[in-house]
Amino acid sequence: MSVAVADLAAAAGHGLLEIVDRRSGVVDGRIDGCTLDSRRAGPGVAFAAVPGTRVDGADFAAAAVASGSPVVITPRRLDVDAVQIVVDDVRRRLGPIAAVVYGRPADQLDVIGVTGTNGKTSVAELSRDILGAAGRRVSVMGTLTGALTTAEAPDLQASLAASRVGHDTAVLEVSSHALEQYRVDGTDMACTVFTNLGRDHLDFHGDLASYEAAKARLFTDGFAPSAVINRDDPAGRRIADQARSAGVEVVEYGLDDVGELESRGARSRFRWQGHEVTLHLVGRHNVVNALAAATVGLVLGLDSADLADGIGRVSPVRGRMELVERGQPFTVVVDYAHKPQALEAALLAGRDMIDPGARLIVVFGCGGDRDRGKRPEMGALAERLADRVVLTDDNPRTEDRRRIIDEIAAGMTDAAAATIVNDRAEAIAAALGLAEPGDLVLIAGKGHETYQIVGDEQFDFDDRLVAYEVLAGRDPSGLRDGETPAP
Repeated sequence: MSVAVADLAAAAGHGLLEIVDRRSGVVDGRIDGCTLDSRRAGPGVAFAAVPGTRVDGADFAAAAVASGSPVVITPRRLDVDAVQIVVDDVRRRLGPIAAVVYGRPADQLDVIGVTGTNGKTSVAELSRDILGAAGRRVSVMGTLTGALTTAEAPDLQASLAASRVGHDTAVLEVSSHALEQYRVDGTDMACTVFTNLGRDHLDFHGDLASYEAAKARLFTDGFAPSAVINRDDPAGRRIADQARSAGVEVVEYGLDDVGELESRGARSRFRWQGHEVTLHLVGRHNVVNALAAATVGLVLGLDSADLADGIGRVSPVRGRMELVERGQPFTVVVDYAHKPQALEAALLAGRDMIDPGARLIVVFGCGGDRDRGKRPEMGALAERLADRVVLTDDNPRTEDRRRIIDEIAAGMTDAAAATIVNDRAEAIAAALGLAEPGDLVLIAGKGHETYQIVGDEQFDFDDRLVAYEVLAGRDPSGLRDGETPAP
């Protein structure tokens, strides 16, 4: 489908300043695409000149117009031969404009927006199985499906438009960055979900209060009439109060919703909504994640028996407490935990998986050029909850690798007890070499990621494949992304 330029201008609402036509003085033409990347500009594609922290999209407007884009969405008049929709804030108006370009796809789907520090990916992925068991056809958009947790507004709306074919429900992971940058604006949702709040992205938001306020926006700015919120989390309780004040119907969930909970090894058993349930995932935190998805099903009016059946059928989520098996006499788990709260949950889950007397060994690091304050917190958690700690690299980027590790170790009372190996492959090998029968090795931080960033270079690296190669007695160096290790 295509839309008229006037419809795009109308979508900007009160943010529209003026429409300028440098071509003929007559606003005309139709648009069937939208982008903020000038390399993807072309005939029928509107170009959004988004001001950035390092570059200004307006500098690329001429290139976009030269490629054929007839419309530029801009914060000021530009010297380009195109229709210019001048708005007060390009980012803030882009979501509603992109939604119109792609036919307001959220109107034809039940869109579920999931936010929180931890659990977004798990809740989104689990929703596919749990809601699917109740008859829903679910698409998922998030960390495992794209370069960004939440795509930029034009890409998000294009993906939602594609989801209309073969799906009736779309689950979106919604990051705090996306909320701060208005990427999901213009997306009418059936329900929103809050998982929890911990320390993260303070390099972007500045402080925890601002980070929480960004998350809360999903529940207070009219995105959905209903919200599913974790009552066990203090921030969840605060956000629930704010949502109710904004006229949103709040349905809370938490561990009190289950009875007779027994979490041991790689599964949990409990009663929910009067049904006996076995969840084949590791850890109590995954029980909470499953409850979030199932509670969304209740809000959508689905049958609790079908939802309980779906909980029992869920598949493991890639890179989330994912087991690596090579016949070894100990357990190896890879998890994405790269924040204090997530690392704590993973370590506690690891404790549930081993017998008394067995040891929990953890290998992890912290990303460079990111929030430095969480590093000593993670060091303290690892020392308290693990029996052996191996510190290593995790996307050091442009920071000094040893300084990152020293800042982690600063949170430990006995940093000398930690094993330090900068090279991540060697560190994984060292951690596995420490393991004895019955022990558990938790490889934390990268999960599903298949790369490592050192300096300005990104190269292939997958914790799961490296661990498999070490367990198989092979040298993991040179292993390339996408290769499957030989059995």
